[in-house]
Amino acid sequence: MSSNTATAGTPTLGADAKLIGLVGLAHAVSHFSQLILPPLFPWLKDAFNVSYTELGAVLTVFFVVSCMVQAASGFIVDKLGPRPVLFVGLSMLGLAGFGYAAAQSYWMLLVCAVAAGIGNGVFHPVDYTLFNRKVAPTRLGHAYSVHGITGSLGWALAPAFVVPLAMAFSWRVALAGAGAVAVVVLLILWLNREVLSLDSAAVRKATGTDAAAGSEFAFLKIPAVWMCFGFFFFYAMALSVVQTFAPAAAGRLHAVPVTLIAICLTVYMVASAAGMVVGGFLASDPSRCERIVGAGFGVAAAIALILALANFMPVLVPVMFGAMGFAAGIAGPSRDLLVKRSTPANASGRVYGVVYAGLDIGQAIAPLIFGRLMDHGQYTSVLVGLAVVQGVLIVSAFNVRRARRESLVPASA
Repeated sequence: MSSNTATAGTPTLGADAKLIGLVGLAHAVSHFSQLILPPLFPWLKDAFNVSYTELGAVLTVFFVVSCMVQAASGFIVDKLGPRPVLFVGLSMLGLAGFGYAAAQSYWMLLVCAVAAGIGNGVFHPVDYTLFNRKVAPTRLGHAYSVHGITGSLGWALAPAFVVPLAMAFSWRVALAGAGAVAVVVLLILWLNREVLSLDSAAVRKATGTDAAAGSEFAFLKIPAVWMCFGFFFFYAMALSVVQTFAPAAAGRLHAVPVTLIAICLTVYMVASAAGMVVGGFLASDPSRCERIVGAGFGVAAAIALILALANFMPVLVPVMFGAMGFAAGIAGPSRDLLVKRSTPANASGRVYGVVYAGLDIGQAIAPLIFGRLMDHGQYTSVLVGLAVVQGVLIVSAFNVRRARRESLVPASA
């Protein structure tokens, strides 16, 4: 039998690949939208006569709104299906991009950040509901792998897209271009909207099941759900440290030239994407997802400690970041399986909405803690702290498994 031929009730490889590709494209836009403003801060600072602290507050608004919307949108996804919610999210990101470009005051930037946060908040509940309900179980690891890779590519693309446009034309053109990217992707998804649909009877069945159970909030009583929330909170803290402070801290400790410090994050992200490809194959057996997460972040934590405490040539620092990114990337698909295995049937949107809200909270809190360490020159503490957070992730992963076994959650289909 051809790999493109489905058995009864099983989607074909071609159908899964198309769905995974479309969802991955949308996810890339979500991550892209998170980093369109920071590279333009020098331009925005002069244009609006504001401080970097005030510009940072725009990002805080974005993530706070995204957190609230992420938790709430899961309920809407379970009621209406993921497709309309996804279209609204992309529309809001496009609107925010054009709004940023047209802003005439700092307060208009804040208003647009609210719109962008609303758009960004819908993606995880939408994406994982589509994957868990439509992708063949044997290909879920690969779906999660592609999802993580496209997110990393979205982060990488944002500065490479907006900075050249700002230099060649203006920051307004750059942000309008970012809005256009969201609109183009929305159009592509609209033309392929049938691929993103869920059977309406299935959506009604899910809603009816909740009603019969007496509460749509029953999943909040499941300890494994909150263990997953905690896991993603610490995961976001670790990622925030890597994205924001770790390269500079390592550079200070090992006298790394500025040019090498600048490429550490890029090397980390590229290596992480490669690790996710490998992790997609390893995640084909869901029963070992906790061990894969533990091994991946165990290696990453060890590398962070080496960066903090050992002495070696400056040229090796980007290599160490690449190794750390690869190890963390391997854990990525299994990380997402932790949530799926803790999700009750017909509650994917709500569970993923609440659990992934931990990402936004972690990203909001980490800079307050580690930024203070950087301000006081505690560079070793930054990297040791990163290792500690990665170590907590190992414990959290096995706590999720323990809580899941104790509550005997019937996993979602």
